[in-house]
Amino acid sequence: MVGPRKAEKREIVEAILYLLRAGCAWRLLPRDFPPWQTVYHYLRRWEREGIWAGVLHTLVMADRERAGRKASPSAAIVDSQTVRTADQKGDSRDTTPESASMGASGTS
Repeated sequence: MVGPRKAEKREIVEAILYLLRAGCAWRLLPRDFPPWQTVYHYLRRWEREGIWAGVLHTLVMADRERAGRKASPSAAIVDSQTVRTADQKGDSRDTTPESASMGASGTS
């Protein structure tokens, strides 16, 4: 059984938005908000449950309608580029330099 919630959901969402905006550490969350552990708990829980993905989807659809477009896109463009790195020669400074003397090596 879960006990009563000590923080309102709105306060938790506002704390999450504050953290995203400020880019500060969790422990630096101002005391006006619920404890950082509580906010972190709800953020992770809502991520796991897909709440944030649903919110983002709803906001994107609303923004598209506001811009005069259909809520769901009718087409998508996929752009990709393959970069081959295995066959490319790197800079000579990237390799280990040879030792100057034969005595420096354990093998001869």
